[in-house]
Amino acid sequence: MPFLNPEQVIKSVGISAGMQVADFGCGAGFYSIPLARAVGSAGKVYALDAQKEMLELVRSKARVQRLLNIATVIADLERPRGSNLAEGAIDFVIISNILHQADDKSALLKEASRILKTGGMAVVVEWSTLNRGAGPKTEMVVPKDAAEKLLESAGLKRVKEFYAGENHYGLLYEKP
Repeated sequence: MPFLNPEQVIKSVGISAGMQVADFGCGAGFYSIPLARAVGSAGKVYALDAQKEMLELVRSKARVQRLLNIATVIADLERPRGSNLAEGAIDFVIISNILHQADDKSALLKEASRILKTGGMAVVVEWSTLNRGAGPKTEMVVPKDAAEKLLESAGLKRVKEFYAGENHYGLLYEKP
């Protein structure tokens, strides 16, 4: 996998039919669309973003592909309860390529932990410090060890690291 492949990440972390998944900072639906296929009609994907235009793009793609299991939610993920999702309602939270953009990384991860069920999983995919000319400026990159400390301080426990492509690292953490 030379670059980020959402289908491979979804498979690597064990997302399956019937799950409730939140896609933090969904953007144009890079993860939301393949997640909707993975969880099937019995599951649900909550595509969360601060930008209404991105949410409309996800809605449009979902309509075209007849994916009825995506709910778009305007969200401020750095604010307490900013996801607008219920506490303990989500099986998986995907946090891909947004941690480096967050001003309050700790608050974002605490919000992810809040909405996860006991035993629920947080998936972080972020730019590696070894990126090869792609991604954010080096000073914006969140090193893997820093991400791990933030995840642990949000009350999450490390499950594994997984391959997320040449330019990224992937971490899977569980809510005990």
